[in-house]
Amino acid sequence: MASEFAIEATDLGVRFRRGRRGRRSIKDLFGGATRRTRPDEFWALRDVSFTVRHGESIGVVGRNGQGKSTLLKLVAGVLLPDEGRVKVNGGVAPLIEITGGFVGDLTVRENVRLTAGLHGMPRAEVARRFDSIIDFAELRDSIDTPYKHLSSGMKVRLAFAVVSQLEEPILLVDEVLAVGDKAFREKCYRRIDELLSEGRTMFFVSHNERDLRRFCTRGLYLDKGVLALDAPLGEVLDRYNADYAAG
Repeated sequence: MASEFAIEATDLGVRFRRGRRGRRSIKDLFGGATRRTRPDEFWALRDVSFTVRHGESIGVVGRNGQGKSTLLKLVAGVLLPDEGRVKVNGGVAPLIEITGGFVGDLTVRENVRLTAGLHGMPRAEVARRFDSIIDFAELRDSIDTPYKHLSSGMKVRLAFAVVSQLEEPILLVDEVLAVGDKAFREKCYRRIDELLSEGRTMFFVSHNERDLRRFCTRGLYLDKGVLALDAPLGEVLDRYNADYAAG
Protein backbone atom coordinates (compact mmCIF):
# COMPACT_ATOMS: atom_id res chain seq x y z
CA MET A 1 0.00 0.00 0.00
CA ALA A 2 1.32 3.45 -0.91
CA SER A 3 2.26 5.61 2.06
CA GLU A 4 0.10 8.61 2.91
CA PHE A 5 3.33 10.57 3.40
CA ALA A 6 5.68 11.95 0.76
CA ILE A 7 8.49 12.42 3.31
CA GLU A 8 9.01 10.66 6.66
CA ALA A 9 11.92 11.79 8.84
CA THR A 10 12.69 10.02 12.13
CA ASP A 11 15.27 11.21 14.68
CA LEU A 12 17.54 12.67 12.01
CA GLY A 13 21.03 13.66 13.06
CA VAL A 14 24.00 14.89 11.04
CA ARG A 15 27.42 15.44 12.60
CA PHE A 16 30.19 17.49 11.03
CA ARG A 17 33.82 18.00 11.93
CA ARG A 18 34.81 21.64 11.87
CA GLY A 19 36.46 22.39 8.55
CA ARG A 20 35.59 19.00 7.02
CA ARG A 21 33.14 16.14 7.27
CA GLY A 22 33.91 13.79 10.13
CA ARG A 23 34.99 10.24 9.33
CA ARG A 24 33.89 7.23 11.33
CA SER A 25 36.15 4.45 12.47
CA ILE A 26 34.88 0.93 13.20
CA LYS A 27 35.15 1.79 16.90
CA ASP A 28 32.98 4.89 16.34
CA LEU A 29 30.24 2.91 14.63
CA PHE A 30 29.70 0.71 17.68
CA GLY A 31 29.98 3.48 20.25
CA GLY A 32 27.10 5.46 21.67
CA ALA A 33 26.28 8.95 20.42
CA THR A 34 28.15 10.61 23.30
CA ARG A 35 31.18 8.43 22.79
CA ARG A 36 31.26 9.21 19.09
CA THR A 37 31.19 13.00 19.56
CA ARG A 38 34.69 14.48 19.56
CA PRO A 39 35.77 17.95 20.67
CA ASP A 40 36.11 19.21 17.08
CA GLU A 41 32.68 17.92 16.01
CA PHE A 42 29.23 19.43 16.17
CA TRP A 43 25.70 18.33 15.30
CA ALA A 44 24.26 20.29 12.35
CA LEU A 45 20.92 18.52 12.99
CA ARG A 46 19.81 16.42 15.94
CA ASP A 47 16.63 14.47 16.78
CA VAL A 48 14.63 15.96 13.90
CA SER A 49 11.36 14.13 13.17
CA PHE A 50 8.43 15.14 10.95
CA THR A 51 6.17 13.88 8.17
CA VAL A 52 4.98 15.60 5.00
CA ARG A 53 1.78 14.51 3.28
CA HIS A 54 1.50 14.29 -0.48
CA GLY A 55 0.57 17.70 -1.90
CA GLU A 56 1.73 19.71 1.14
CA SER A 57 3.95 22.77 0.70
CA ILE A 58 6.39 23.15 3.59
CA GLY A 59 8.55 26.20 4.34
CA VAL A 60 11.76 25.60 6.31
CA VAL A 61 12.65 28.61 8.45
CA GLY A 62 15.70 29.52 10.53
CA ARG A 63 18.78 31.68 10.69
CA ASN A 64 21.88 30.90 8.65
CA GLY A 65 23.77 27.86 9.87
CA GLN A 66 20.81 26.23 11.63
CA GLY A 67 20.62 23.14 9.40
CA LYS A 68 18.06 24.12 6.73
CA SER A 69 20.14 23.26 3.67
CA THR A 70 21.51 20.17 5.40
CA LEU A 71 17.93 18.97 5.89
CA LEU A 72 17.15 19.48 2.19
CA LYS A 73 20.25 17.52 1.21
CA LEU A 74 19.12 14.65 3.42
CA VAL A 75 15.72 14.62 1.73
CA ALA A 76 17.39 14.82 -1.68
CA GLY A 77 19.55 11.82 -0.84
CA VAL A 78 22.86 13.60 -1.47
CA LEU A 79 23.76 13.45 2.24
CA LEU A 80 23.38 10.48 4.57
CA PRO A 81 22.35 10.92 8.23
CA ASP A 82 24.61 9.89 11.08
CA GLU A 83 21.51 9.08 13.12
CA GLY A 84 17.90 8.30 12.27
CA ARG A 85 16.49 7.95 8.79
CA VAL A 86 14.53 9.78 6.13
CA LYS A 87 12.16 7.99 3.77
CA VAL A 88 11.08 9.71 0.56
CA ASN A 89 8.10 8.13 -1.17
CA GLY A 90 8.47 9.38 -4.72
CA GLY A 91 11.04 10.93 -7.01
CA VAL A 92 12.62 14.29 -6.22
CA ALA A 93 13.24 17.33 -8.44
CA PRO A 94 16.05 19.14 -6.59
CA LEU A 95 16.13 22.90 -7.13
CA ILE A 96 19.10 23.09 -4.75
CA GLU A 97 22.59 24.06 -5.86
CA ILE A 98 21.02 23.82 -9.27
CA THR A 99 24.06 24.79 -11.34
CA GLY A 100 25.96 21.78 -10.00
CA GLY A 101 26.42 18.93 -12.46
CA PHE A 102 26.67 21.02 -15.60
CA VAL A 103 29.85 20.53 -17.67
CA GLY A 104 31.74 23.67 -18.58
CA ASP A 105 33.14 22.51 -21.92
CA LEU A 106 29.80 21.18 -23.20
CA THR A 107 27.37 23.45 -25.01
CA VAL A 108 23.97 24.50 -23.70
CA ARG A 109 22.37 21.95 -26.05
CA GLU A 110 24.61 19.14 -24.81
CA ASN A 111 24.14 20.08 -21.15
CA VAL A 112 20.34 20.04 -21.45
CA ARG A 113 20.45 16.51 -22.84
CA LEU A 114 23.04 15.33 -20.31
CA THR A 115 21.50 16.88 -17.20
CA ALA A 116 17.91 15.93 -18.00
CA GLY A 117 19.09 12.40 -18.76
CA LEU A 118 21.00 12.14 -15.49
CA HIS A 119 17.79 13.11 -13.69
CA GLY A 120 16.05 10.20 -15.39
CA MET A 121 14.22 11.92 -18.23
CA PRO A 122 13.99 9.56 -21.25
CA ARG A 123 15.77 10.68 -24.41
CA ALA A 124 12.52 11.05 -26.36
CA GLU A 125 11.06 13.19 -23.58
CA VAL A 126 14.17 15.40 -23.53
CA ALA A 127 13.76 15.94 -27.27
CA ARG A 128 10.07 16.77 -26.83
CA ARG A 129 10.72 19.28 -24.06
CA PHE A 130 13.96 20.73 -25.45
CA ASP A 131 12.46 23.82 -27.09
CA SER A 132 10.38 24.72 -24.05
CA ILE A 133 13.46 24.39 -21.82
CA ILE A 134 15.52 26.66 -24.06
CA ASP A 135 12.73 29.20 -24.39
CA PHE A 136 12.08 29.26 -20.65
CA ALA A 137 15.80 29.86 -20.04
CA GLU A 138 15.82 32.56 -22.74
CA LEU A 139 18.91 31.02 -24.32
CA ARG A 140 17.75 30.52 -27.91
CA ASP A 141 20.75 32.52 -29.19
CA SER A 142 23.23 30.59 -27.03
CA ILE A 143 22.32 26.97 -27.75
CA ASP A 144 25.78 26.14 -29.08
CA THR A 145 27.71 28.26 -26.56
CA PRO A 146 29.88 26.33 -24.08
CA TYR A 147 28.34 26.41 -20.62
CA LYS A 148 31.48 27.92 -19.08
CA HIS A 149 31.00 31.06 -21.19
CA LEU A 150 27.52 31.78 -19.86
CA SER A 151 26.97 34.45 -17.22
CA SER A 152 25.98 33.32 -13.73
CA GLY A 153 22.41 34.47 -14.39
CA MET A 154 22.23 32.48 -17.62
CA LYS A 155 23.49 29.38 -15.81
CA VAL A 156 20.77 29.66 -13.18
CA ARG A 157 18.08 30.19 -15.83
CA LEU A 158 19.22 27.08 -17.69
CA ALA A 159 19.36 24.95 -14.53
CA PHE A 160 15.91 26.02 -13.35
CA ALA A 161 14.46 25.45 -16.82
CA VAL A 162 15.78 21.87 -16.90
CA VAL A 163 14.94 20.79 -13.34
CA SER A 164 11.47 22.38 -13.33
CA GLN A 165 10.55 20.21 -16.33
CA LEU A 166 11.08 17.00 -14.38
CA GLU A 167 7.92 15.02 -13.61
CA GLU A 168 9.00 14.09 -10.08
CA PRO A 169 6.25 14.54 -7.45
CA ILE A 170 8.46 16.22 -4.82
CA LEU A 171 10.14 19.61 -5.30
CA LEU A 172 13.07 20.72 -3.15
CA VAL A 173 13.74 24.45 -3.43
CA ASP A 174 16.68 26.17 -1.71
CA GLU A 175 16.90 29.95 -2.21
CA VAL A 176 16.92 29.52 -5.99
CA LEU A 177 14.48 32.42 -6.36
CA ALA A 178 16.93 34.80 -4.68
CA VAL A 179 18.97 35.03 -7.86
CA GLY A 180 18.25 36.33 -11.33
CA ASP A 181 16.43 39.46 -12.42
CA LYS A 182 12.90 40.36 -11.36
CA ALA A 183 11.29 39.28 -14.65
CA PHE A 184 12.86 35.82 -14.44
CA ARG A 185 11.91 35.43 -10.79
CA GLU A 186 8.30 36.14 -11.71
CA LYS A 187 8.53 33.47 -14.41
CA CYS A 188 9.88 31.03 -11.80
CA TYR A 189 7.03 31.94 -9.44
CA ARG A 190 4.47 31.16 -12.13
CA ARG A 191 6.16 27.86 -12.93
CA ILE A 192 6.17 26.81 -9.27
CA ASP A 193 2.50 27.82 -9.01
CA GLU A 194 1.78 25.52 -11.97
CA LEU A 195 3.65 22.62 -10.37
CA LEU A 196 1.86 23.07 -7.05
CA SER A 197 -1.51 23.23 -8.80
CA GLU A 198 -0.71 19.77 -10.21
CA GLY A 199 -0.53 18.41 -6.66
CA ARG A 200 3.22 18.34 -6.25
CA THR A 201 4.77 18.30 -2.79
CA MET A 202 7.22 21.13 -2.04
CA PHE A 203 9.95 21.53 0.58
CA PHE A 204 11.04 25.17 0.41
CA VAL A 205 13.94 26.97 2.12
CA SER A 206 13.94 30.76 1.90
CA HIS A 207 14.69 33.85 3.95
CA ASN A 208 12.06 35.76 1.96
CA GLU A 209 8.89 35.86 4.04
CA ARG A 210 6.78 36.94 1.06
CA ASP A 211 7.87 33.89 -0.93
CA LEU A 212 7.19 31.60 2.01
CA ARG A 213 3.69 33.01 2.46
CA ARG A 214 3.00 32.72 -1.27
CA PHE A 215 3.90 29.06 -1.61
CA CYS A 216 3.68 27.41 1.82
CA THR A 217 0.94 26.59 4.31
CA ARG A 218 3.03 24.89 6.99
CA GLY A 219 6.44 25.66 8.46
CA LEU A 220 9.34 23.90 10.15
CA TYR A 221 11.46 26.18 12.35
CA LEU A 222 15.03 24.99 12.86
CA ASP A 223 17.03 26.53 15.70
CA LYS A 224 20.54 25.33 16.55
CA GLY A 225 19.93 22.19 14.50
CA VAL A 226 16.80 21.24 16.45
CA LEU A 227 13.21 21.33 15.20
CA ALA A 228 11.89 24.09 17.45
CA LEU A 229 8.39 24.30 15.95
CA ASP A 230 6.25 22.45 13.38
CA ALA A 231 3.04 24.44 12.84
CA PRO A 232 1.01 26.51 10.35
CA LEU A 233 3.34 28.86 8.50
CA GLY A 234 2.01 32.06 10.06
CA GLU A 235 2.64 30.72 13.56
CA VAL A 236 6.14 29.59 12.62
CA LEU A 237 7.03 32.97 11.10
CA ASP A 238 5.70 34.80 14.17
CA ARG A 239 7.88 32.65 16.45
CA TYR A 240 10.94 33.06 14.22
CA ASN A 241 10.52 36.84 13.97
CA ALA A 242 10.06 37.13 17.75
CA ASP A 243 13.20 35.08 18.42
CA TYR A 244 15.15 37.09 15.85
CA ALA A 245 14.05 40.39 17.41
CA ALA A 246 15.04 39.10 20.86
CA GLY A 247 18.51 38.30 19.53
